[in-house]
Amino acid sequence: MVKWAGRILVFLGAAHTALGLALTAPHHAGAWFGFELWTVSDSIAEMDSSTGAFWMSVGSFGVPLALVGALVLWMDNRGIVPPPFIAWTVGLWIAVAAAIAEPAPWLVAWVAVGLLLAADRQAKPAQRESQGIAAPAISSNPAR
Repeated sequence: MVKWAGRILVFLGAAHTALGLALTAPHHAGAWFGFELWTVSDSIAEMDSSTGAFWMSVGSFGVPLALVGALVLWMDNRGIVPPPFIAWTVGLWIAVAAAIAEPAPWLVAWVAVGLLLAADRQAKPAQRESQGIAAPAISSNPAR
């Protein structure tokens, strides 16, 4: 489960970055490497096309998402189940992004989030057993 979640995140991040560059770099690389983005005179609310293209490709979520996926794969290769805050953070991020911009491949990212949460849930009892921790006792006394 964890391995597939990591692969999905790496794929989405790398594909977004590569496609963003393929679609924008031929038209805007000259401006990027000509230091035309090195200005404070433009407002982020009214950015020009070369600035928007930068934020769609190199400056986008693609590289960090691929990095999170690579970290998930690294953890899986060492037998470590990623902590659930990774899944919840990515899930919150894609929920907000999906509310703002559709259509997009957010559904595929939700598959990765679900796999990470399922792996965490599955690992909890096994971790308790391996550490010699008894499962919490269920009490019928509500005052406890």
